[in-house]
Amino acid sequence: MLTLIENGDVYAPRPLGRQAVLLVDGKIGRIGEADAAGARMLGLDIEIIDAEGCVVTPGLIDPHEHLLGGSGERGFATQTPEISLSEIVTCGITTVVGCLGVDTTMKTLAGLLAKVKGLREEGLTAYMWSGGYNVPPTTVTGSIRNDLLFIEEVIGCGEVAISDVRSTDPEPRELARLVNDAHVGGMLSRKAGLTHFHVGDGPRRLRCLREILDPDRFHTRPEMIYATHVERNEELMLEAIELARMGVAVDIDVAEQDLAKWLCFYREHRGPLDRLTFSSDASITSPGTLFDQVRGCVTEHGFRLADVLPHVTSNTARILKLGQKGTLEPGKDADVLVLRHDSLEPVEVIARGKRMVSAGRLSVTERFLEGSNRRVVLHGQAS
Repeated sequence: MLTLIENGDVYAPRPLGRQAVLLVDGKIGRIGEADAAGARMLGLDIEIIDAEGCVVTPGLIDPHEHLLGGSGERGFATQTPEISLSEIVTCGITTVVGCLGVDTTMKTLAGLLAKVKGLREEGLTAYMWSGGYNVPPTTVTGSIRNDLLFIEEVIGCGEVAISDVRSTDPEPRELARLVNDAHVGGMLSRKAGLTHFHVGDGPRRLRCLREILDPDRFHTRPEMIYATHVERNEELMLEAIELARMGVAVDIDVAEQDLAKWLCFYREHRGPLDRLTFSSDASITSPGTLFDQVRGCVTEHGFRLADVLPHVTSNTARILKLGQKGTLEPGKDADVLVLRHDSLEPVEVIARGKRMVSAGRLSVTERFLEGSNRRVVLHGQAS
């Protein structure tokens, strides 16, 4: 199957100007001139997408979604439902990484793995973090290293809670052992092997990460660590910037819908831009908040699209070692967005060559709805 996207301004995520993008069997075949008429003369079936008045970008990568829903910290009735395929793809996310949080009892890793496998069957690229807030971590096979080695979808350990009343307050040596075990598992399986840290609003902030990075005590290296929720306050963000300068990857979640504020702060304090990603932290809030906040940075706050896109595409792919993701290049996975130039509204969402959103409308449905007469319509009460 050939798909030709023509007449659009391509951001790969760096701007390439007006180019055609040819998709071949779920991969990017060519960026540049392409002859649709010639392909048809050869008897090839080719689908044309006219991107006139649009920009063409890589699909978004969301490194932190609670795919099984939120834990329900105000009682069982406040657990939130699973996140559906349609919620993810309609907001331009073509790669997602699922995680558990404080609840690793009712929300199980086996259940998360099944959810990730289901999303893959439906055409999305999906991975997961093994573990949760607690240390020692909950695992599928008995250890983080084994989960990385034996479960294709596991890319690291997380989200491990620190500086939070819900944390198990691990000792530095215990934490360093966990980080190093995840790293070795990643090294052996050619995966990221990161430990993904949930940072709470406690007064210790990132002190425990600085402790395990002390070379006189431990062998933990900065590139083994990926810390999220670092935007809780200015003091925490300044510490995160300091660690990012050392090589730690840091992530801003958009649940509070204040991304532009914290991106400005990070840039003003000279945080290394190549070490920063954005995530949705979707569970109570929608995965669509990620897209809305990224779009708002451009349409409402004056950021250039080329300056914002790497934080949800190429940076994330590089940090998570997802070599086929994050950029528009020949040979990479055909994860492509076509967005209206002025509003950045999604016109096309293509995941591994499959059109998930076509002409602005959802073109796929969840497979579990086949043969079902259920009507599933949920609307949150928050504005």
